[in-house]
Order: sequence, then C-alpha cells, then structure tokens
Amino acid sequence: MKPVEQITVAELTIMAERMYGNFVKAVVDIQKDLIVVDMEMHVDGEQWLLENGSNQADLWGINLHPAEFGTDRLIEFDSMINIRPRAGNLSRGVEDHVIQTQIRVLVAAKVLP
Repeated sequence: MKPVEQITVAELTIMAERMYGNFVKAVVDIQKDLIVVDMEMHVDGEQWLLENGSNQADLWGINLHPAEFGTDRLIEFDSMINIRPRAGNLSRGVEDHVIQTQIRVLVAAKVLP
C-alpha cells in the first residue's frame, strides 16, 4: 500500500500488472484530499487512513484503470467499503454525484500522465 501525493499512469500500470492485471485498488479521503493505492483489499487502505486520522464518512473505495487514463473509465466506483445503509449508500458504488465529482477532482490532481 502506498499513500500518494502524485502518481503516474506508468506507476499505476506496474502496480496493476503485479496485483490484478488491469486495475489498482485505491481509497480516497475526500475531506483531507488523500489517496492510498495498491492494496489487496480496499479495507486495508480504509484501515490505514482511519489509523492516520481520517473519518469513516469521508472514505470511499475505488478502482483505477490506468489503461483508461483520459477517459471516464479511469475510475470505477466499486468497493465493499462503500456500502453504508445509514448514510443512504446502499450499493458498492458511490451513489452521490457530488461525492463522485469530489473523487474525480482528487484523482485528477493526483494521477499524472
């Protein structure tokens, strides 16, 4: 697992090939503008962020597809940690479009060509 200030598509591609082939798991903190990448399970990144001062409500699991950089398919909003019935998120996706936009902005600032 790796917390990143910035990361290149080439670095993500190497991580993807090593772990899942075509994507890298990541967890974002939308309030602190943090992202951790390259974990086997999203819960591992979630736990790391919680141990380092993040709040659960601000954390969302995503998958990054480096081969899709520059398209809407770079980010896949799919993780078990996103299921939050009390917060109104009933699926593994990120149902709130405002939060999706926050995640897209954060990823665009962190992932470089």
